[in-house]
Amino acid sequence: MTSLRTERITVELPRGTVDVTAFLTLPDAPRGAVALAHGAGAGPEHPFLVGVTDALTRRGLAVLRFAFPYREAGRRMPGPASHATVTWRAAMAALADWCPAMPIFAAGKSYGGRMASLAVSSGLIDPAALVYLGYPLHPPGEPEKERADHLPAIVQPQLFLSGTRDPFVEPHDALERVVASCPDATLRWVPDGNHSFEVAGRGRPADEVGGGIGDIVAEWLDRPSPQRPEA
Repeated sequence: MTSLRTERITVELPRGTVDVTAFLTLPDAPRGAVALAHGAGAGPEHPFLVGVTDALTRRGLAVLRFAFPYREAGRRMPGPASHATVTWRAAMAALADWCPAMPIFAAGKSYGGRMASLAVSSGLIDPAALVYLGYPLHPPGEPEKERADHLPAIVQPQLFLSGTRDPFVEPHDALERVVASCPDATLRWVPDGNHSFEVAGRGRPADEVGGGIGDIVAEWLDRPSPQRPEA
């Protein structure tokens, strides 16, 4: 059995405090919790994230999906990165309060995952591990504009999940090089998947796609790591 709660998270921004919407899905007796951030073009209610959530909660993990302030305000374009990183700090703190005495993981779709990595590198959050669902290594068609300088300094385990048809990580060897430079990182390719992990010709609903990705994430989180000893 799982329960779903709608919550509000208070975020301290330079211009003052704002509240953002969050959805907390709790399985019976959770053994860990995942803060799950949306991508730049969608909110926390997107079916893909719902599918990821369903898969994780089936494996005993609580999941908090939350909105960034720009999305809460109805804007389509993300605000400053500093607004996103302090939102990550607020979300992780709230999740730790709601799910005490258990490991807390940070995961995000595209933009949301990159903002989590910036929050870690800025010392704002300290998750047990990081999961990137389509890390946007560079803008499509501009591989010279990498967004990866901070990643090798992250000591927490990192999982990079990317589709082989994702234009944000072409050429593939660039992402492979970045992952190899990190102290504890894993790269999993989704064959023929695009940036949303959709496979051409299969036509699956977004929540089903997310469910498959969530299963991969749950399996990885269950694996022992040099930085995360097996309990």
